[in-house]
Amino acid sequence: MNSKNNVHSNGVLIEGKNIRRVFKTGKKNLDVLKGIDITIRKGLLYTLVGPSGVGKSTLLHILGGLDRPTEGEVILNNKNLYDFPDNKLAKIRNKEIGFIFQFHHLLPEFSALENVFIPSIINGGTIKRARLRAKDLLVKFGLGNRFDHKPNELSGGEKQRVAVARALINNPSVILADEPTGNLDRENSELLLSKFLELNRCDGITIVVVTHNEDLALQFSNIIRLVDGRILGEENAL
Repeated sequence: MNSKNNVHSNGVLIEGKNIRRVFKTGKKNLDVLKGIDITIRKGLLYTLVGPSGVGKSTLLHILGGLDRPTEGEVILNNKNLYDFPDNKLAKIRNKEIGFIFQFHHLLPEFSALENVFIPSIINGGTIKRARLRAKDLLVKFGLGNRFDHKPNELSGGEKQRVAVARALINNPSVILADEPTGNLDRENSELLLSKFLELNRCDGITIVVVTHNEDLALQFSNIIRLVDGRILGEENAL
């Protein structure tokens, strides 16, 4: 098991301090996040839940270095993400954070295998090692017969599993998933959920999921509820 994903340590992996995010809309300011403090511990499963528009996705993007906060800090593995310039921040994201989105964002001109191993090449890996790991991941997700298929030749569920394999290629410290089952039917949603639970149980991977799906949220050990740009509370569902 990768030491940085030790499921038993439960030390602090990500700490958000006084996170505020203000968007300018014409002459007005829209306060989306209003001073959030949040702690994500190693090896645990989290869901961010709440009504539409409360800032769940915005918070997830800030925790993952995709969107700079107006105020506040995000500490990942003892590094303050927003102390770094954009180019260095991009390298940290690629190496330490795996992203999964509602829309898979696969590159249409590349095969499933290529979509999975490209982040490893960007991270400095060799093509040979990247291909081997990508094949192992696709087989793990039941896609061993889809290596050469392009996204338009895959079902919705298959595309999302390719996206999960891609998120894992660089052995990230954490997986951040934004409504990953939002475009899937019930069967594929349950399959994806089972894969998340397996990744956490077997590999100790920390996972944070934004979802509107209360049934999915209840399968995770920690539920963080947002209301009006603030954290209402945290529940242990298990």
